[in-house]
Amino acid sequence: MTFPWIVVAWFVGAYLLGSVPFGWLIGKAKGVDIRRHGSRNIGATNCGRVCGAPWGVAAFVLDVAKGFLPVLAAVKYMPDLADGASPRTVWLAVVVVAAGAILGHVFPLYLKFRGGKAVATSLGVVLALPMLWPLALAAFGLWVLAVLITGYVSVGSSVAAIGFGVGYFCFGGEAVWAERLPVTVFVLLLMAVVLVKHRSNYGRLFRGEENRIWGPRKSKVARWSETPALDEDASVVEPRQEEGAPGAEGKKPAR
Repeated sequence: MTFPWIVVAWFVGAYLLGSVPFGWLIGKAKGVDIRRHGSRNIGATNCGRVCGAPWGVAAFVLDVAKGFLPVLAAVKYMPDLADGASPRTVWLAVVVVAAGAILGHVFPLYLKFRGGKAVATSLGVVLALPMLWPLALAAFGLWVLAVLITGYVSVGSSVAAIGFGVGYFCFGGEAVWAERLPVTVFVLLLMAVVLVKHRSNYGRLFRGEENRIWGPRKSKVARWSETPALDEDASVVEPRQEEGAPGAEGKKPAR
């Protein structure tokens, strides 16, 4: 197998691993669909809000691991598989694998390509990259500080993403535009993905509807046998009643 096909195979493997929706699986094991509660996200924060803090921590660790493991393997083995290719080519291959893990979480194959915001998975990816893990730890510290000050996970994630990018360009030196150019492009795209995936949170923040991490839940957890509840902070319209469904009698169709 030639090196380009090796990279494609690793990308597919990282994507399939990244697609595993651990937060959703934990919710399913607890008897709830976390896509119908809280922020309706499959990530660790909403999993913790719906299923309890210990389960949110478990989902966070698993989401970090599915980004960390494939990229760590790529960093270790890609130089040998590249068979004497240039450093830029090797880093490009590693970045492709990293992108596969993140895209898997954002567009999971197993949930019809409707995924999470990829903050935890992105943290795992950058922790596996030797030139980025110190910045990743610093960004995580920013996340903790911002969450403690504001109470909003979305604010912490956005501050961490911006701080991570600024730190990379401030301390990366000339290599960011030389052999590490693929990593530079990856960092820019990573920042964009995190910020864009939080756009609905920004709308709720401006409207004063965003939930704080330690705030009360706005609705009870619905069981699989019950009609899933849509919380007040979900940015969707109320689902329409199907014809013949209980409670649908006497209702006029919306104009």
